[in-house]
Amino acid sequence: MPTVNLGYGRGSLPFEFEGGRFRVLDSEAPEERPLTDGEIGAAIDDPLDSQPLEDIISPGESVLIVVSDATRATGSAQVVNLLVRRLVALGVAPYDLRLIFATGIHRRVTREEKAELLTPFVVQRVRTLDHDAYDASRHVSLGETERGTPVELDRALFEHSHVILTGGVGFHYFAGFTGGRKSVCPGLASARTIEATHLQALDFERGGRRAGVGTGRLDGNAVHEECERIAAEAAPSFLVNTVTDERGRVVHVYAGDWRVAHRLACAEYADSHTVKIDEKRAAVVVSAGGAPHDLNLIQAHKALEMAAHACQEGGHLVLVAECADGTGRADFLKWFDAPDSRELETRLRDSYEVNGQTAWSLLTKAERFRVHLVSNLPDDDVRRMRMSPARSIEEALSEIPADARGYLLPRGAAFMPVLETTGRGSR
Repeated sequence: MPTVNLGYGRGSLPFEFEGGRFRVLDSEAPEERPLTDGEIGAAIDDPLDSQPLEDIISPGESVLIVVSDATRATGSAQVVNLLVRRLVALGVAPYDLRLIFATGIHRRVTREEKAELLTPFVVQRVRTLDHDAYDASRHVSLGETERGTPVELDRALFEHSHVILTGGVGFHYFAGFTGGRKSVCPGLASARTIEATHLQALDFERGGRRAGVGTGRLDGNAVHEECERIAAEAAPSFLVNTVTDERGRVVHVYAGDWRVAHRLACAEYADSHTVKIDEKRAAVVVSAGGAPHDLNLIQAHKALEMAAHACQEGGHLVLVAECADGTGRADFLKWFDAPDSRELETRLRDSYEVNGQTAWSLLTKAERFRVHLVSNLPDDDVRRMRMSPARSIEEALSEIPADARGYLLPRGAAFMPVLETTGRGSR
């Protein structure tokens, strides 16, 4: 029988299955070769709808480089190292360079993670900054958007001559895609701004998601549009976004104007990471893809969102995610005191919090499907979230009818199943 090793933390779990029972949903293209430093440098030299860096940045100016945190696979160690060297060669003094982690409301990046994300060479030579979404003294207030969203951004964005955004492009279950504007909003926004932009995902009058909001959608997506509008206040000078493989290596790079390069990256990512299916099936086994995608449950939930696209109503979803950092928030479980998703949605209307929306999304899936979680989370916590705990894939499968046909998503956060008859929504 075929065996697939499913990412689980920094290791993997073997999954042996009958070939005729599960169809593997993954890339059908040949494995892509990781880009060399020279190839990434060539893309930076030939930017999309932008002047090259040497025409943008002058000697003596200061530069802030925005970097994703440890929950994202972006190839930052390679990209940032090249950018730092390039900027120094252009006459930017190391003491005029800063690196800031776009953590949003996530925890701070640890010292060990900084060395891994940036390389020890960069960490030793360039000052790093930590964003704090809850510290009002660290933010600049720029009024409100037309939708009434308070615009509060990390003041570091306005204390440098230039801002360069880096990050990775992938699917996002309500912002459409990661990358681009997300490095500024929510990455470097205040908690108030983050909550207000994420609130755009829900339609409290009709219930559920707002029209236009969803995976792989940009056009008409209120969350994307609001975040992009706010990010424009920081006037980024340049962007370098990447697409990485299952090992976190850069296989595509998009450099140039922060809007244009990101939009092209999203379009090409959707074309290469959408998997067509002709039916939904009764069982779907999905791995978040290992670290960093399954660092905590809030991150791993994105893989569950993808799996739901391929599962029959009332079917079984098996999520394989280590969750070494637990749920991702100490207060995440409080949302599951609600008896059902409708009550949870009412609570969000009255007192919105960003991770409450993730809890709502998770609970709606637990109500539509039987969700089995293979993780290191305490069994009682898993049950509280309306899921069935399991310590192995085999244990989870023992609760599924032996004749149930299904799908297997080895990299659930990366590939979106789409019914061929419905097509894909506009991006």
